[in-house]
Amino acid sequence: MTAKKLVAYFSASGVTAGVAKKLAQATGADLYEIKPAIPYTKADLDWTNKRSRSSVEMNDLSSRPELADKNANIAGYDIIFLGFPIWWGVAPTVVNTFLESYDFSGKKIILFATSGGSGFGRTADVFKSSVSAQTEIVTGKLLNGRQSAADLKKWIDTIERKG
Repeated sequence: MTAKKLVAYFSASGVTAGVAKKLAQATGADLYEIKPAIPYTKADLDWTNKRSRSSVEMNDLSSRPELADKNANIAGYDIIFLGFPIWWGVAPTVVNTFLESYDFSGKKIILFATSGGSGFGRTADVFKSSVSAQTEIVTGKLLNGRQSAADLKKWIDTIERKG
């Protein structure tokens, strides 16, 4: 039986959204956008301003921005590719809100991210406290630059062969 796949992603500027759409096409997965109840503005994303919304949220990793909806049919999927930009060395806290809003027990979550320079950092460890112990989290890949559908398919095939 073929695993049912979902690409769930948060994208503040559109970069991660582009990668997520390509990944969904390459894997035959469904697509779900994680949207905050209050969308981020350019001023909210100004990391040089200590009072900007993103700076305030990332300085308090217990922050949980509200979601616009909680309509993802997580129960219908076996594998969830979870994408996000890297902010301050981890995923934006709205992604934790998403993880804490659903039951991922028995699911495999494969992380992918976009980043201007940093890696995944401690993101996978931070996520473990947001899901049940029966959830497998796999640190996937930084998908910066232009990824071809063939490259994405190769990456996914490698992950699937590992089991």
